[in-house]
Parts: sequence; C-alpha cells; structure tokens
Amino acid sequence: MNIFLKALFKSLTCIAVPVLILVACEESGSEPNAGAGAGTIDPSARGEAQSLTGTIDVKKIVSRGGIEVWLVEEHSIPLVAINFGFQGGAWLDPAGQEGLANMLAALLDEGAGDYDSQAFQSALDENSISLSYSAGRDALTGSLFTLSKTKDLAFELLRLSLAEPRFDDEPVERIRAQIAVMQKRAASSPNQIAADRLAAEIFGEQRYARRVMGTEDTLAGLSVAGLQAFREDGLTKDRLKISVVGDVTPEELGVLLDTIFGDLPPIGKPRDLAPVAVSEAGKMIIEPFDNPQSTVQFSGAGFMQDDPDFFAAFVANHILGGGGFTSRLMNEIREKRGLTYDVYSYFQPLERAGIFTGGVASDNAKVAEAIALTKAEIDRLREDGVTEAELTDAKTYLTGAFALRFDSNAKIARQLLGYQLGGFPIDYINIRNNKINAVTMDDINRALKRFPAASELTFVVVGQPEGLE
Repeated sequence: MNIFLKALFKSLTCIAVPVLILVACEESGSEPNAGAGAGTIDPSARGEAQSLTGTIDVKKIVSRGGIEVWLVEEHSIPLVAINFGFQGGAWLDPAGQEGLANMLAALLDEGAGDYDSQAFQSALDENSISLSYSAGRDALTGSLFTLSKTKDLAFELLRLSLAEPRFDDEPVERIRAQIAVMQKRAASSPNQIAADRLAAEIFGEQRYARRVMGTEDTLAGLSVAGLQAFREDGLTKDRLKISVVGDVTPEELGVLLDTIFGDLPPIGKPRDLAPVAVSEAGKMIIEPFDNPQSTVQFSGAGFMQDDPDFFAAFVANHILGGGGFTSRLMNEIREKRGLTYDVYSYFQPLERAGIFTGGVASDNAKVAEAIALTKAEIDRLREDGVTEAELTDAKTYLTGAFALRFDSNAKIARQLLGYQLGGFPIDYINIRNNKINAVTMDDINRALKRFPAASELTFVVVGQPEGLE
C-alpha cells in the first residue's frame, strides 16, 4: 500500500495504541478445553468489562505451540479484528541504521511468498481485507481486519507477510523514496521540529532521542540484509502479543495461532530494559521558524505505569490539562484570555521511562504570556492541590467515558493489545475504574509532591516568539 495512504489510514483509524489508556478484567470461573489439538483456555485468565453494547468477555487462549492470545468472541457480526505487536520497535534499530524498524513495517505488506507487491495488494483490496503495520519507539505493531468469509485468505496473507516478505527492489526503493519525502515534510512541520528537538534535549544520547523514521543519511544506507536481520531478531515469538476480537471460536483460533505465527523465530536477542534518564534541567529553547504563531511543546520526568502514584497523577493531570475544555490550562489560557485554540498536558509512560509532556500554540506576540500561564498553573497545582469538586468530577468523567473505548471490534482489539504491551494482566479491565475511584485527596497530594515543577521542564518554542530568550 502507498505509504501516504498507510499514514492516512492510521490517522483515521487510530491504529497506534494510546499509551495512557488503562484497563483490566475480572476473573470469572473456568472454561472447558478448547478442543483436541487446538489449544486451551486458561481457566484462571478470563474477565469481563462493560461496553456501550454489553458485556465484553475476554479469554486467554494458548495454542499447542505455546502462542498466547486474548480473545473476545463476537459472532453477531461477521468480522474479525486482529491486533498484534512485537516488543522492541525502533529501540532495536542498530546504531547507524535508525529508521530500520519503520521501513520494515512499511514493507511487510509489499509482497510476500508468491505474491509480488501488486498481487499482494490486489488480494487485500479485492477481498476487503485491511492489513497494516506500524513502528513506534517500543513496539512494531500490526493490524488485520477481515470479513468472516475471507478470513482464511486474510490469515494466510498475514502469515506470509511475517514469515516470507519478499523485499523486492521496486517496493524497497519506492518505500525508501516515500519515507524520504515524509522526512522532508516533517522537517518543515513546527510540531515535528519541536518534538525532535525536545526528545534530543530530554533524552540526550539515549535511544529514545532517535527519530523513528531515521535521518536522510541512515535511510539511504538501509539494506535488504538489514531488514531481514531485523525481522529475524525483532519479530520473534517471545516478544509477541496478540488480541483477537470477532467471529472466531477458541477451537479455530488455537490452530490459527500456530499456523500464522508458528514459523517465527522463537527467541530474539536479549533486550536491555534498563531505565532511561529524563533530563530535569529545565530549559527554554527557541527554534526560529517563519510563521505568524509559535508552536510550543514541553516535557520532563513523569510516572511509569507501574508506579504506585500513577493513577493519582493521572487523575491530577486530567484536572490540569488532560480534561479538554474542563481543564485548568484550557480555562486560564483559552477561555479567560483567548490566547490559544488548544493547550494540553499528559503522561506518556514508555517502556523504559515516564514522561510528562504538553503543548500550546499562540501568536508570536502572545506566546510568552501563554507559556508563563502554563508554568504558573503547573506550579499552582503542585502547591495548592485540587478541590474536592474537581477530584469528584475528574473521577466521574474518567470512569464514565471508559466504555467509549470498547464500542467496536477494532477498538477492543486495539485496546487489549495496548494492555498486553503495557504489561497489564488480563484481569485489568474492571479494576481500572476501581483504581480511579479509589484515588483520595491524600493520594493526589502525595503524587503532586513528585509532579515536575515548571522549572524542571524543557520548553521548545518553534516560531518567532516575542519577549522570550
């Protein structure tokens, strides 16, 4: 598929898994054996969650070959959605080959087995099968969406894309050229300029500072041998997480798991999971850019998802800048003063680091005031805390809106994959809301003592700001 169409499809369907979405399930008894030779349902790993359309029953299926999947059966609609991911992603790019995971993801559906690129894409299009891949900092993920009547073909195409990608000359060079164009476009995007500079400042020489797309120089040097080596070491069973939602039974799935993923290498090279340091130096960096407004992004140290204070910090940030029009930042900077259209903040827990980040955009003449107000609100939250009314409203919204994440097969599969990649157990769907409801004022105040101060945050301003140094 044309890489620009892939990017558009990704933006429209939100294939990238949100890192701040948390879930859980509730244990609920046992299931019989899934069938001779098909695999088993783990009786201790099952749960339920409420969606807008009813109860979601999540089961863990383990194939005879030891491949594990979280399954939600839904036979009322003849569709099947599969989301899967391999832990590692762009982090595994060798030095000097930055962008390798990204290029591999773009090429996996560009011909496999006996299908060249055109034949492979035609087989997908003619049978209304959607197959796409994406590389991020910590994972390379894939998504398959198919009608039940074409699922056998869809699963075979998926298997081929993972086990027998062709990497023919024409699609390799076409994809390389398309990525080069995207790199040039990114180089003229204020948001991307800010994000790249910010990553370089807070991560320094560490791998999270590298661009997922790589650079012009590294892209030019990527080879088919490098792509094959990454596939063999990065797309391995020990790093694989899978979620399936739709019209498929445990019996079918137990066999399909070994058929689709059974040819993958069993184990990749050991990964270094040592924590990554996040700079707390606190800087104001200006990147000159000819534009009537300035784009601002800021970041500093945050919370990992397994931190005991994460939920309290998550709720507190909803009040600060994660709650849209109800947040303090939006109220102070947009509603009261009309300095911006949008201002936000959020926690971004990566596999090796927790980040607190946010952004705002404003006219060059007003951006200094918008930044000053952002800093003041961050410090006011740290020093004064939140009110009981704010805490109650935040918990009501965060728990009430949770069901919106489960209103389609594709959304459910995406969510469940995110939870697996984040290291959450299958019984996390129900207790997620319980954890939010359990947050007390004491929890908030304790977490706020560890909240980054405005002076510890690095701000990158892309534009021609007035009144800033």
